[in-house]
Amino acid sequence: MTLVAAGADRATSFFDSGSERDGLRLECGVFGIFGQPDAASAVALGLHALQHRGQEACGIAAFDGQGFHTERHLGHVAEAFSGPDLPARMPGSSAIGHTRYSTAGGSFLRNGQPMFADLEAGGVAIAHNGNLTNFLFLREKLVSDGAIFQSTSDSEVILHLIARSRKRRVVDRFIDALSQVEGGYALVALTNKKLIGVRDPLGIRPLVLGDLNGKPVLASETRALDMVGAKFVRDVDHGEMVVISHGKVESLRPFPAARARPCVFEYVYFAMPDSVVNGRSVYEVRKRLGRRLAEESGIPVDVVVPVPDSGVPAALGYAQASGIPFEMGIIRNHFVGRTFIQPTQDARELGVRMKLSPNRAVLAGKRVMLIDDSIVRGTNSVRVVRMVREAGAAEVHLRSASPPIKWPDFYGIDMPDRDHLLAANRSLEEMAKLLEVDSLGFLSVDGLYWAMNAGPRNPTHPQFTDHYFTGDYPTRLLDREMALGRKEITERQLSFLVDA
Repeated sequence: MTLVAAGADRATSFFDSGSERDGLRLECGVFGIFGQPDAASAVALGLHALQHRGQEACGIAAFDGQGFHTERHLGHVAEAFSGPDLPARMPGSSAIGHTRYSTAGGSFLRNGQPMFADLEAGGVAIAHNGNLTNFLFLREKLVSDGAIFQSTSDSEVILHLIARSRKRRVVDRFIDALSQVEGGYALVALTNKKLIGVRDPLGIRPLVLGDLNGKPVLASETRALDMVGAKFVRDVDHGEMVVISHGKVESLRPFPAARARPCVFEYVYFAMPDSVVNGRSVYEVRKRLGRRLAEESGIPVDVVVPVPDSGVPAALGYAQASGIPFEMGIIRNHFVGRTFIQPTQDARELGVRMKLSPNRAVLAGKRVMLIDDSIVRGTNSVRVVRMVREAGAAEVHLRSASPPIKWPDFYGIDMPDRDHLLAANRSLEEMAKLLEVDSLGFLSVDGLYWAMNAGPRNPTHPQFTDHYFTGDYPTRLLDREMALGRKEITERQLSFLVDA
């Protein structure tokens, strides 16, 4: 695809338009351990391995047999929980932890987790990864019934539902509460007697069970188990509740049976490549994404260059399949956080300039194939393309190791609305002009499923949560429906006033 002269102007106008979000979108990491001496230190180590899932806030709740100790901090785990005084500050043999990312407007310590409440049956702390799609509906109902909220987090809704349940046992209260929520979630909870892990009925958000010297561990990713020296036991199944107490791990299936649809974006971007998610190596899946990408949209170039770091495995697969040399033409500064999960547009744009630099010896005079894991807004992509051109590249081609992202997410991944998704309303040619590339290509949806060893996508029963590519949402979106309905009513009222 040939660049047109208007491309640069169009790019400036689109990418300078900002990026507003609709609602609370969280992508977080959770970790829990039961019966382990100095549990808080183990949790802090596990959270280090999950820092990529949220860089804005972190917290730990520990139980010492008599009472709970909780701390929540803005910033990274290393800043908050690496001191030698941690065992004294947070004693106990059971603990849970959370690392958090929030959207603009939600970055407050009061929204940090784990959240804790003293209930009739004793204290309860919960740490939650995901997003409830009926959060606003439940919150409004609870407030109308007299509930007082201390945060704007959907996790607090779960605490209120647990508190209001009339069930006698704590586990039954959890079941009662979670049977009322919808969306994607994986949560760990700590009571004075139990560690509880739950995964939503579709298994959208990940959760794994491990073993550390005979003591159960729960984590968002297997790499957190590796970090603390725990052995992987199994994935917590979709719709499963794991109840851990002294000497036993009990598995409950309290929710109606559903077909599993885990989030495919965990493989594309969020999970780290050394993790195994739902039995699949993230690294191997990403290499297969690159192999299929080369088969679907390969062209003659001189060098294959990843957009680091998440584009590296796919670029390796592309290079191996195409026979074109793989080179690190872009060098990343690892002291800068991941651009996609920075809380504001200004911070994301600054992050792109700070974290990447061109390797001119690799790029000058070459036809360069850039491989990225995905293209969301395109802000990062256009800056990388310009940087590579300024380094002397003769041609710049761009390939995405995932299909075009056309629809926002409501299950725990921060994405802009459709107006700010590059691929939502543009042709391939229009996107190529905006990104100022000589050619642009995306992996097909069936190619993505091939890389997952799942065969072609079944349109009747999709094997994964993939709505960001297909628009096929796995659950109803009650809060979204309510918001759109209210907007429609308001517009009708305004229209009536204008006509009057």
